[in-house]
Amino acid sequence: MKIIKKIAAIMLSVMMVLGMCSVVGAEDGSTGTGKITINKAVKDQTYNIYKILDLESYDDTLNNEHYAYKAVSEWKTFLTGTEIKGKYVDVDSDDYVIWKTGADAAQFAKKALAYAKDTTHPITATFTVKATTTTVEFTKLDSGYYLVDSSVGTLCFLDTMKSGEVTIDEKNVAPTVKKEVQEDSKGNQNDAWGNENTADIGQTVNFKTTITAQAGAQNYVLHDKMDAGLTFKDDVQIRWIKKSDNTTKSLTKGSEYDVTTTNLETTDPKCTFHVTFKQEFCDKLAKEDTIVVTYSATLNENATVGTTGNKNKTWLKYGENTNLETTPSETTTKTYEIPVFKYTNTDSTKKALAGVVFELYRDKECTTLKKIEFVKKGTSTEGYECYRIATGSDTSTSTIPQITTSTEGKFKICGLDEDTYYLKEVTAPKGYNKLSAPVKITIGENGTITVNDKSITGTDVEVENKSGSILPSTGGMGTTLFYIFGAILVIGSGVVLITKKRMK
Repeated sequence: MKIIKKIAAIMLSVMMVLGMCSVVGAEDGSTGTGKITINKAVKDQTYNIYKILDLESYDDTLNNEHYAYKAVSEWKTFLTGTEIKGKYVDVDSDDYVIWKTGADAAQFAKKALAYAKDTTHPITATFTVKATTTTVEFTKLDSGYYLVDSSVGTLCFLDTMKSGEVTIDEKNVAPTVKKEVQEDSKGNQNDAWGNENTADIGQTVNFKTTITAQAGAQNYVLHDKMDAGLTFKDDVQIRWIKKSDNTTKSLTKGSEYDVTTTNLETTDPKCTFHVTFKQEFCDKLAKEDTIVVTYSATLNENATVGTTGNKNKTWLKYGENTNLETTPSETTTKTYEIPVFKYTNTDSTKKALAGVVFELYRDKECTTLKKIEFVKKGTSTEGYECYRIATGSDTSTSTIPQITTSTEGKFKICGLDEDTYYLKEVTAPKGYNKLSAPVKITIGENGTITVNDKSITGTDVEVENKSGSILPSTGGMGTTLFYIFGAILVIGSGVVLITKKRMK
């Protein structure tokens, strides 16, 4: 006995499919004249159709729509399985298939596709086409109920239905990524996250990547590449925020995603790490759900100093073959330097002063807890003695607490955050006056420097030492003459006394 059922409920549910693929019904074409057209296809991507049901007969006259479907032999096991029969369809003893009112067509489509792609099942695509333009056509199709899938990984769903032809628009809204870095000086303020920040060498830098997902997510792999000046701390945390109800769920590493840091790309761009999302998790994603990935890195001793900064770039690969990728998103972490020239003014000429000892502090009181230590890097081609601030990984034998000027009088302190520092002169050369107060140095936006709240001319922080001439003595020749006159008087008195004694 043939079973006839109204198809209106089926058509409505199919049109609402929001899965990674869609189930579509091809109109009757007993001579193989049916056609499925996919508009807005993605060039170079593969489109497959699977015939699940044979359409034996139908009547689509006004107010009298009746369709008789029968299972295709290779799909019988799927349709009669415990996960499908009774939940999505009913199958009678003659293999006629009836859609269950209220069943979720999107989930049915996903389960059907998963079944088709399971290599243990004897399912092959009825037709496969690689898109060479934005339109894909499947022609000479027998009447039936078809599953449509693409390697894009995002959904295509039923748009219109006509006699002998089905037209589908590929609704392949691509996922997006947005990368941000935290400016620590702003704490947790809303504007603390942006596309750049500043930091000391040795400081922890916090990053955040937000993935805006799409329905039908397939093979999501997040790629992240850090410059050599950043050391990944392998501390990924992930939250899933559902668009539908704004609820947040923390994902579990191992069961919902994996982080890989080794055996990645062998050619550029060589990533620092990958985050691979499990397909079971991807199947749960709905349109515009967000995945927030947070992690951190240390700005290390190899950091680029100056406005070029240290880059961190991320992008998402996705699709059936993971061969599609989003537009990359990038942040920049900057660190700066203070160039100092120590000199004395001789005959209106600035003469370099060697042997001056300095210390650098983060507070104007120059307390021990705010003192900065250094590691000497060498001498630049411009004659600067180069130092960077020490990090927690530097040994005590490699760090120094003070900087002593060379005969060039020039040195640089590298790896400093945008902040205010105090350069204290500890020892001045013999004969020169030591500075009475530390020099206030502020590194501002893009590395601009002010000294004691005044802009500098040139590039160096110029620090002058002055020397004085010897002060006059309070004695001098007057005292010497008194001594001479006194001696003469004493001698004269003695001579007179002796002479008087002889006369007597």
